Amino acid sequence: MNGKPPKSRAREWLGTVTLFFCVGIVLLATMWPTPLDQDYTAAVDKFLAVLHRNGIPMWFGYNKLEFSANILMFVPLGFLIALLLPAKAWWLALLICPAMSIGIELTQSVALSARFATISDVIANSTGALCGIFMAVLLRAIIYSRDEKLVARALWEHRARV
Repeated sequence: MNGKPPKSRAREWLGTVTLFFCVGIVLLATMWPTPLDQDYTAAVDKFLAVLHRNGIPMWFGYNKLEFSANILMFVPLGFLIALLLPAKAWWLALLICPAMSIGIELTQSVALSARFATISDVIANSTGALCGIFMAVLLRAIIYSRDEKLVARALWEHRARV
């Protein structure tokens, strides 16, 4: 026995199912034959008007909204991929997520005539993934620190009883 607690299979399973769900949503959104907002210009304009009335600056228009949406779309992917990888291999998420984004954009360019592949989408997606990866690494560090303190306290209490 190596002294480590067993891995939580339930947590792994839940993370994997959630990751597949997120990937499915991203692929559905990005591989749809036409842009998702194509027939919703009026709704997007109304949404932006609400944002502007509530303090969002006027320079935040459609392009910034789309860029922000691309960032948000990849945050969960970066987070889940980094958490599901072994702790010492979290950095592979830094390669996997941008590669996935590049693959999506290349597929849009080659196979979807109504979609537009842009480098700004790759940048936004990668930024979102980076934010998610950072949160996963931070969460792991917090949990590791907490566990170290719990183990040290348990050892101290055990020595005090002996």
